[in-house]
Amino acid sequence: MKNHLPHNLQRRRLIAALSALALSAGMASPAFAQTANKNVRIGYQKSSTLLTIIKANGTLEKLLAPSGVTVSWHEFPSGLPLLEALNIGAVDLSADVADTVPVFAQAAGARLTYVAQEAPSPSAQAIVVRADSPLKSVVELKGKKIAVTKAAGVHYLLIAALEKAGLKFTDISPAYLSPADGRAAFERGSVDAWVTWDPFLAGAQRQSSVRILADGRNLASYQRYYLASTAFADANPVVLGIVFSELRKTGLWVQQHPAEAAAFLAPIWGLDVPTIELANSRRSYDVRAVAVDALGEQQRIADVFFSAGLLPRRVNATDVAIWKPVK
Repeated sequence: MKNHLPHNLQRRRLIAALSALALSAGMASPAFAQTANKNVRIGYQKSSTLLTIIKANGTLEKLLAPSGVTVSWHEFPSGLPLLEALNIGAVDLSADVADTVPVFAQAAGARLTYVAQEAPSPSAQAIVVRADSPLKSVVELKGKKIAVTKAAGVHYLLIAALEKAGLKFTDISPAYLSPADGRAAFERGSVDAWVTWDPFLAGAQRQSSVRILADGRNLASYQRYYLASTAFADANPVVLGIVFSELRKTGLWVQQHPAEAAAFLAPIWGLDVPTIELANSRRSYDVRAVAVDALGEQQRIADVFFSAGLLPRRVNATDVAIWKPVK
C-alpha cells in the first residue's frame, strides 16, 4: 500500500527516525573518539541513492560531531573521475561505483580499499534505442555509434552484450560520454544507441520514446562498490563502521518504503516520483560486506577489458585491501 503522507511530513519523519537510530549507534561505540581524520571528504554521484539520503538527512554529520569531525560532500559526473579523486587524495570515501570502476583504478595502481558492496542489480542498466529505430537486436549494432560512459558498469555490459551477439567491441564506434551528454546525443540523433543506468535509464524511459535492446540480465550482474583510500581506511576503521551501518539501515528503509523513498528523493534529484520508483525497483540496495572469494565477476571484467585493449596491464581482482566490519 502506498504511503500518501504529505512529502514534508514524510521527510521529517524519515530524518527523525534515521537520525535517532544513527545517534544511538554512534554513542554506543567506545572507540568513537579514535577517529584520525578531522574532516571526512565523501565523493558521490547522482546515482548514489543511499548516500544521497544520508547526506540530505545530515546523519553522518550528527554522528561525527561529538569527536570534532566534519563531513564535506563532493559530487562527480561518473565513477571513474570519482575514483581518480580518491586515488590522488582529493576525497577519502567513495559512494557506490559500478563494479567496473575499481578494475580501472587497480590498473592505474590506485591504493583503494573495498568497504562494502550492493547485491546484484542487473536490470538497472541497459542498452536503449529510440522507439522508432530500425535496430531490433544487439547484433544489428555492428558499425553503429553508441554512447557509453567509459569505465562505468554499462561499459562492461556493452562489451558482454556484443560478445554474446558474436561481435567485438571494435565492431562498433563508441562515443565516451557522461550520462547527461550521452542522453543529449541520443535524443538529437547523434548516436544510434545509448547504454546507461538508473536513474538515467528510468528518466529516459518515462520522458522519451525509447526501447530496451538488452539489459544486464544474464550478461552483467552490476554490483556497486563503496571504497575508501587505503590510507584513510587504515587510520579510520570506526568511521567506516559508522558509514557501513548507516548504508545498511538506509538500504533497508528504501526497500521497505519505496513510495516514501521516491518522494524524499524527487526534489533532490529533480525527477518525478514515478521515475524514481521505477529506478529504485531495479536496484537491490542490499548493502553487505565484501568477501575476496566473491570477486569472480571483478576478475572477468578485468580480463575482458584487458583483452579489449582498454586496460594497460592485467589485473588480479583479488589483490585488493578489504575492510571487515567488526561483529
